Amino acid sequence: MSVQTYTPEARPAPKKAVQGEKLRGQDKVARIPIKVIPTTEAPKKPDWIRVKLSSPAEVERIKQTLRQQKLHTVCEEAACPNLPQCFGDGTATFMIMGDICTRRCPFCDVAHGRPNPLDVDEPKNTAETILGMGLKYAVITSVDRDDLKDGGAGHFAEVITESRALSPNCLIEILVPDFRGREQLALDILSQTAPDVFNHNIETVPRLYKAFRPGSDYQHSLSLLKEYKARRPDIATKCGFMVGLGETEEEVYALLDDLKAHDVDLITIGQYLAPSKSHAPVERYVHPDEFERYMAYGKKLGFFSIWAGPMVRSSYFADRQFYGEPCPPPVRSAKALAAEGKLGC
Repeated sequence: MSVQTYTPEARPAPKKAVQGEKLRGQDKVARIPIKVIPTTEAPKKPDWIRVKLSSPAEVERIKQTLRQQKLHTVCEEAACPNLPQCFGDGTATFMIMGDICTRRCPFCDVAHGRPNPLDVDEPKNTAETILGMGLKYAVITSVDRDDLKDGGAGHFAEVITESRALSPNCLIEILVPDFRGREQLALDILSQTAPDVFNHNIETVPRLYKAFRPGSDYQHSLSLLKEYKARRPDIATKCGFMVGLGETEEEVYALLDDLKAHDVDLITIGQYLAPSKSHAPVERYVHPDEFERYMAYGKKLGFFSIWAGPMVRSSYFADRQFYGEPCPPPVRSAKALAAEGKLGC
């Protein structure tokens, strides 16, 4: 990873957070312990980093629906490369509790700052949007809210309750923050008002945590997943992480071992793509063959499902993975496959 530790004299004066103001780029990462050096030239993306484009009209319809209900999606705020495909297919991952995060992870495009108070109408608005879209499977995630006593767990519970009242046949997956410092209260709340899938992303291997997940702790995230499963063994647990940040293949296998030991059911592994030159740089583009090895190893360990691929994200076709469908293969050009001797006669 291209990082450098700065002395106080060399560190630029960070911009002060003002409530409701979004900090991005260098303003966002100014205070993290390991400094990100802005990328001057992004590496060329290989042929397997491709996004399937869907209906532009459907994309625009989804965006208008979300704005009318004053809702956010992680698809938009985190600049997900799969947005055209997911929105075009009529699906979205709702991001609750605002669009300003209290953490400063340098891989993420969600803005940092002092969040606004919670929108008391958001649970109802989210439920109405799920109903209006006719969803059978909804994914609800959030920014980190370290400013809240319960980390926002109560707000998650309200969204689950309101959504089930209007759409009782819709399955709900929640992708939660780590609730660090308030995890027991959060677990109490979300064990009582449970989703159908409890998802928490561990993001990367432990060696890279200080650089990429300031304010978080690897063992804490593992324990959160294991304790939730212990409280609610009837609920599927899920975890995702990225590759291409500087980890080794052996470290990925060790991470999968840890997730299995902590009773996780579903796994997602995807290629890290830097949202901008101010974010943590891509160390390498992981070849599809390596993703295949990760899936083979995960199946050997006995996970219910493991999806690994260049464009896989935590909520990517989450309903399909929940129902046990195989991971969609990456879209590749015939020329590239022929060059690797993988194109049939």
